[in-house]
Amino acid sequence: MNKNIETLFFALGGLGEVGKNMYVIEHDDEIIIIDAGVMFPKDELLGIDYVLADHTYLINNKNKIKALFITHGHEDHIGGIPFLLNEVEIPVIYASNVATELIKHKLDDKNIKYNNIKIINENVVAKFNHFEVEFFRTTHSIPDSYGIAIHTPNGTIVTTGDFKFDLTPIGPMANLQKMASLGEKGVRLLLSDSTNALVPGFSISESAVDEALGELFARSTGRIILATFASNIYRVAHIIETCKDNNRKIVVFGRSMINSIEIAKSCGFISDDNIFITSDDANRMNPSEVCILCTGSQGEPLAALSRIANGVDSNVKLLPDDTIIFSSSPIPGNALSINRVINKLYLKGAKVYTNASESDIHTSGHGKQDELKLIMRLIKPEYFIPIHGEYRMLKKHAEIANSCSIDKDHTFVIKNGDRIALNKDKVYLKDSIPINSIYVDGKRIGNIGTSIIKDRKIMSTDGVLIAILNVNSENRTLTLNPNVTTRGFVIVNENQNLINDIEKKIKQIAISELNKETFNHIDLKNRIILEINSYIIELTGRRPIIMPMILETKI
Repeated sequence: MNKNIETLFFALGGLGEVGKNMYVIEHDDEIIIIDAGVMFPKDELLGIDYVLADHTYLINNKNKIKALFITHGHEDHIGGIPFLLNEVEIPVIYASNVATELIKHKLDDKNIKYNNIKIINENVVAKFNHFEVEFFRTTHSIPDSYGIAIHTPNGTIVTTGDFKFDLTPIGPMANLQKMASLGEKGVRLLLSDSTNALVPGFSISESAVDEALGELFARSTGRIILATFASNIYRVAHIIETCKDNNRKIVVFGRSMINSIEIAKSCGFISDDNIFITSDDANRMNPSEVCILCTGSQGEPLAALSRIANGVDSNVKLLPDDTIIFSSSPIPGNALSINRVINKLYLKGAKVYTNASESDIHTSGHGKQDELKLIMRLIKPEYFIPIHGEYRMLKKHAEIANSCSIDKDHTFVIKNGDRIALNKDKVYLKDSIPINSIYVDGKRIGNIGTSIIKDRKIMSTDGVLIAILNVNSENRTLTLNPNVTTRGFVIVNENQNLINDIEKKIKQIAISELNKETFNHIDLKNRIILEINSYIIELTGRRPIIMPMILETKI
C-alpha cells in the first residue's frame, strides 16, 4: 500500500438533507460505496416520485468500484439500489439479513437480476487492495443495523449508520465493546448520524414504548387501529405479543406492512401465523378482539389509515368505539399531512393517541445529544464529519463534537460533493465535485429541470389557459374566432366577460401577425404567450401557464 496517496471521502447525498444517503470512500484505483438511498420529495416537487443521489461520479469512475456496503434496510439507505444497478456494475453488495431480504424484494419489483449479496455480521471482514472493512452492531428502529469501520492506508474511517443507544432494547444490545475497541486502536475520522442533534437528552427505550402500548391495549374496549412504520420490525413483533396477551387477532393492511411481516417471518422475528386473520373474519368478531395493524402513520394519502379516515376503504369502516394509535413521530415535512388525517379521525368520533398525547408510544431510532456524545467518547476520533441531516443538524452536531474535545479545525460541516482528503499528515477539505438533484418522475429519471418544476407550481396555484386558433396560413386568415378554455385559472361560466376579453385580445394579436410580410406559427405562439401573460396579470394579478394551440385549416 502506498501511504503517499490520499484517501478521499465525499457524499453524493445525505448532507444538508434527510434522505438519499450515499457516501463514497476512494483510494487510488478503488472505490467503496456506503448506502444508496432515496429521498421522498417535498411538497414543492410536484409530480416527483423520488429524489436520488447523483451517480455521475460513479459512472465516470465505474472501473474503480469494488463494493456497496449497506448499514441497514431503510428506504433512505437502500431505496436507490435499483437505480444505481441500472447505471453501474456493482461487483458485490454487503448487507445484513433483514436488509438483504428488503433489497431482494425491491429488485424483484423492478425485474432486476442481481445475485451477489453477501450477508454481514460482526465476524465478517471484507478485504480489498487498499481497504479492510468490518462491522459493529448498533441499535436502530429496524433490526440488523450496523456501523462500519473502514481501515485505509491513511487511517480508520468509522461511520455509525443510523443509531441510538438503548440499554434495555427489544433486540440485541449495540456492541459498545467493539466501538470502544475501535476507539482504543485509533480512529482517524468519524462520520455520525445527526438526525436528532438538536434534541437534548437521551432517547427513551423501546421497552418503555412497549409498556405504554400495553397499557393502551389493556384499557381499550373497542377495536384498535394502530399505525406505525412498517420497517420497525421489533415494534411490530411486540404489537403481535401484546395482541396475544390481550386476546386480540390482527388484520394487516398496507402493502409495505404485509411485506415487512413476511420478511420478519423469514428472518425469525415473527413465528406465530395464527394471530393473523382476514378483514372478513374481523368483521364477524367482537371489536374488542380485533387489532388493525396498518401503514399511514405519516399521513400518506394512499396509505391504509388515510383511506380509513376518508371513509373510502372497502374493508374497514370506522366504529364509534375505535381507538386509533399513531406509534410514530412525524418525519420532517409530514406534519400537515398527519394532522389532516388526525382531524378526519376525530371528526368521525374515534379516540386518537399520538406520540404527543401519549409521550411513550413511540421512540426515535436516532440518538439524541447525550447519545451523540457517548459515541464520540467511545470512538474518540481525531477528525469528525457530521452526516445524515439538515444543515442546522450538522452544525449543532459539530458543536457537540467540539464539546467532546474534538478541535474546531478537526471538524468539517460540508455539503454533498465536497471532498475530504486524508493523508499521513492531516485531514483537510480538498475540493468539490458538481452534484445535481436527480428526480424520478414516473419512468423518467434525471435532471427533470427547474423549468418543468416551476411550470407545475404555477399550474397548481394559477392554473393553465389554453388558446385554440384555427388559421389558414395561405390566405392569412383566421377561419374561426379564437377559443379559450382554462383549468385551475377561473371558472369559465362565472367569468365569461374576462374570457371574451382575452379571446378578443388573442384575435387582435393573430390578425396582426397574419398581416406581417412573413408569418409562422412559432412567432404567433410566442407573441400570444408574452402579451396575454401581461394582459392577464394586469386584469387579475394571476400568472397561469398559457398554451396556444394553432390548428392549420384550409377552409
